[in-house]
Amino acid sequence: MIVMIEDHRHQADIQALCDALDVPRSTLYRRRRPPEPSGQKRSQPPSALSESERQQVLDVLHSARFVDLAPAQVYAQLLEEGQYLCSIRTMYRLLAACNEVRERRSVASHVVYAKPELLATRPNELWSWDITKLKGPVKWTYYYLYVILDVFSRYVVGWMIADRESSTLAKRLISETCIKQGIMEDQLTLHADRGSSMKSKMVAQLLSDLGITKTHSRPHVSNDNPFSESQFKTMKYRPEFPDRFGCLQDARVFGCAFFPWYNNEHRHSGLALYTPSDVHYGRVKEIHQHRQAALDAAYQQHPNRFVRKPPVAALPPEAVWINPPKSPEESIIDLELNLRMELSQSA
Repeated sequence: MIVMIEDHRHQADIQALCDALDVPRSTLYRRRRPPEPSGQKRSQPPSALSESERQQVLDVLHSARFVDLAPAQVYAQLLEEGQYLCSIRTMYRLLAACNEVRERRSVASHVVYAKPELLATRPNELWSWDITKLKGPVKWTYYYLYVILDVFSRYVVGWMIADRESSTLAKRLISETCIKQGIMEDQLTLHADRGSSMKSKMVAQLLSDLGITKTHSRPHVSNDNPFSESQFKTMKYRPEFPDRFGCLQDARVFGCAFFPWYNNEHRHSGLALYTPSDVHYGRVKEIHQHRQAALDAAYQQHPNRFVRKPPVAALPPEAVWINPPKSPEESIIDLELNLRMELSQSA
């Protein structure tokens, strides 16, 4: 009884470890299995069909009577006639060995999309853009807000509100924004989701002409475009953001007030509470000196209010990722799993 309890605990520990590392338990057991010596065939179990018996089953399945029937149908009819050749599963195995088992229905093949891994280390190196709907005056009416955001500084470099979603309008906005920011060829990467305007040939041709690299999120993965989604959330959580806009001009008036506030007054939590314009236009060093001077003065006046060390003013991150690659800690976890597998095999 004690042995059975310990075995159940061991199985639970293995399952918990596999769940934590997102590795199927079958993978662990497969890797534990010692490899078979090269050139050595596995011994055939005594209950296996002989070569002549296997050929007999295939001949029956290939016969004109049974060629269009499933193995279960063949099995049942033969039993009713007093004949047993093999199990249904064995019939399937023999047919699979001859490559005669497949899905008859048309099954959709899904494209495997690569996860975008994009890095920005300075302004105007990586932009993210998206379109969101703004509710109009009555139900089922919408206005469309186009926003282009610099990923490194979170600065909104371009925006537009229109009464429709259009690749022509998107092309115009991107072109005018690139001119305003002085974008040179091979300088910029423009990231977006897979909306119709983002994937249009018109926008793709414009980006090609401007020497801009374009990337897209994976389908239905909002985390692949997190900075645009976060900016939209900031806008829609503002107290002055209405439930509905009375007209297109009303929506544009809101944008003319919101985006200057967002760029020039909003202290962004992802930028160590600097404004996007401070980071975008290189004013961080000067402002950081003022912040550090204020903290130094506070420490001189009340050092007991600061634990262990003098305060240091935070700086914005030097690099911003969309989907950063695996961290060293994650690599160590993978290495630890392999080590545990090797130890289990040796035991």
